[in-house]
Amino acid sequence: MASRLRFKVVDEAFKKRPVEVSLRSERPSEYFGKYVFNKQKMYQYLSPNAYQQMCDVIDNGAPLDRTIADEVADGMKRWAMDLGVTHYTHWFQPLTEGTAEKHDGFVEHDGKGGMVEQFSGKILVQQEPDASSFPNGGIRSTFEARGYSAWDPTSPVFVIGDTLMIPTIFIAYTGEALDYKVPLKKALYAVDRAATAVAQYFYPDVRKVTSNLGWEQEYFLVDESLYSARPDLVMTGRTLMGHDSAKNQQMDDHYFGAIPERVENFMRDLEIHALQLGIPVKTRHNEVAPGQFELAPIYEETNLAVDHNMLIMAMMKRVARKHGFRCLLHEKPFKGVNGSGKHCNWSLSTDTGILLHAPGKTPLDHLRFVTFIVETLRAVYDHNGLLKASIISATNAHRLGANEAPPAIISSFLGRTVSQLLDHVAESTDEQILSVGGKTKMQLDIPSIPELLIDNTDRNRTSPFAFTGNRFEFRAVGSQANCAAAMLTLNTAVAEALCTFRQRVDALIADGQPKERAILRVLRDDIRYVQPIRFDGNGYSDEWKQEAQRRGLDCETSCPLIIDRYLDPESVRMYESQHVMTQAELRARNEIKWETYTKKLQIESRVFGDLCMNHIIPVVTNYQSVLIDNVHKLRDIFPADKAERISGNNLKIIEQISEHESFIVENVQQMIAARKAANRIADPRERAIAYHDTVAPYLQTIRYHVDKLELVVDDELWPLPKYRELLFIR
Repeated sequence: MASRLRFKVVDEAFKKRPVEVSLRSERPSEYFGKYVFNKQKMYQYLSPNAYQQMCDVIDNGAPLDRTIADEVADGMKRWAMDLGVTHYTHWFQPLTEGTAEKHDGFVEHDGKGGMVEQFSGKILVQQEPDASSFPNGGIRSTFEARGYSAWDPTSPVFVIGDTLMIPTIFIAYTGEALDYKVPLKKALYAVDRAATAVAQYFYPDVRKVTSNLGWEQEYFLVDESLYSARPDLVMTGRTLMGHDSAKNQQMDDHYFGAIPERVENFMRDLEIHALQLGIPVKTRHNEVAPGQFELAPIYEETNLAVDHNMLIMAMMKRVARKHGFRCLLHEKPFKGVNGSGKHCNWSLSTDTGILLHAPGKTPLDHLRFVTFIVETLRAVYDHNGLLKASIISATNAHRLGANEAPPAIISSFLGRTVSQLLDHVAESTDEQILSVGGKTKMQLDIPSIPELLIDNTDRNRTSPFAFTGNRFEFRAVGSQANCAAAMLTLNTAVAEALCTFRQRVDALIADGQPKERAILRVLRDDIRYVQPIRFDGNGYSDEWKQEAQRRGLDCETSCPLIIDRYLDPESVRMYESQHVMTQAELRARNEIKWETYTKKLQIESRVFGDLCMNHIIPVVTNYQSVLIDNVHKLRDIFPADKAERISGNNLKIIEQISEHESFIVENVQQMIAARKAANRIADPRERAIAYHDTVAPYLQTIRYHVDKLELVVDDELWPLPKYRELLFIR
């Protein structure tokens, strides 16, 4: 029965025909933002005064005047109803790594026995969802349910289906943040304030600094039929068992290869939906592992980029199902092949240019470049353990340090040119002029190939935080994470470093030193100070782990212990000094992180035990019985000596199966006992540590024996689709 079901599932998946996607005659520029209440729509549906006020809020961060809220709400409603919208929702990002929404209709009683479509400024600006049913880390109790969602005007309202989606923040009745957006917006304000003050040393006309983010979203696609036949994929997002396919990524033939037709149809459909919602998707390609792909947009302001990433992840799952796929965002859905990350390319720009861009035309311009590079490095060095905590999770822990991902040690790659520049500055005198090379030219010995422009820095795929020309690439962020966690930590740390830099420079200027000399003096100290975080070598090597330990970098690998970094005194001081999060909010988030870690391992352990005892062991026992029966029949037919020789291979397989089977049954029981013991621990941190130390190891040791059985049990009997069936899209 198991074999017939499995092969029917596999056969149906492989026979699926591509879903046809209608090719649009319009150019993307013609339908970009069609379902977004952007400035163009505001200009059309709002009065000139309301339009100007909204532009001031969006562009300059001006306070929202509630007196125009009713007019804005009415304009939104009229625009949305023209698109067939009947409902609205406040769309927010609770501490679940996902999004939340509660839909209400545009209907109210008209007082005459009928209904009228209504949407007021009061409803637009603020609502009251239940705060106790979301993770809150003890900030709210079940009997203290009140919480508030409040409109974020800097992230445009958009339409999905028949619903007007309003991006909002989410706070408790007592004011604490219960989401990612509140501390992210505070961090972006902090870095704007601090970076603007430092930028004015070089450009007095600078009035605003913006944090920019360009995320690269990696993901897997698997056939929906095969996905449904794998309870571990359905329940945990990853395969808890499964032997390597003979061929996976070792031929390097999938990376940047021709995109399969079914996948290209999915990508085209996804891109059309994304562009209509104002998400500027630009890049698509095959990734390294079979069945793995990547999507990337043009850079945007960080708050908007985070919202768009959360929206695209939900959209990817929805569109994938239309095309007979399931989209896997787990960081490591398949053992033995590359996992998926979400590389976060981060930069700072003023209203006049990019602060991390080089070269400039004057020594002062070069000094600006060095200043922002070095102070970013100082932020990363001072809080390298905290930055690791911002990206760690039960799922991302499987990916970090493997052959495709940076190690769980935060360091920064700069490249030869920038490294030499910083070393030169550290050793220079005040009179020496700074200079940094831009792109150099390379002419190949092929007449028909044009001259190439070579960047001033190479790339290092093993570096978690690499400088790549005019930005830093934070490569360690996990594919299913809300990248706001990493971005709010990074921007807060940079804000703190820039504030400290400004204070020290101003003190030297007050003592009578010229501005440029004061800046150089502080920079020299900081370049020497951040030397331990600079590493341009192989981050995968054992030598680097030892060297990182010697340098004093955070080398912890236990997820529950890494989370501790949020409550280090220097972390609390940083968040509170920049007015991003309080110690109470940090404590609450840590409790949520520990509980989330525990629950994910708890689910994996329960699913794994069920698969072993109710799927694998019965099939293995059945196959073993077939072999035993075969041995007896051979002995009945052939003489003893010949029967012994002929049945020898079967006897060896029977013995192997018995050993693996015995280990699995015994250790599943031990895993269950360890889980029950951990569940009795009241403290969430200690419970998470117990799961890490006593439950998680069983998942790996037992899996080894299950995967070995997959190689010897009759293929027709094996109950689960195998890697060779899951990974290759036909």
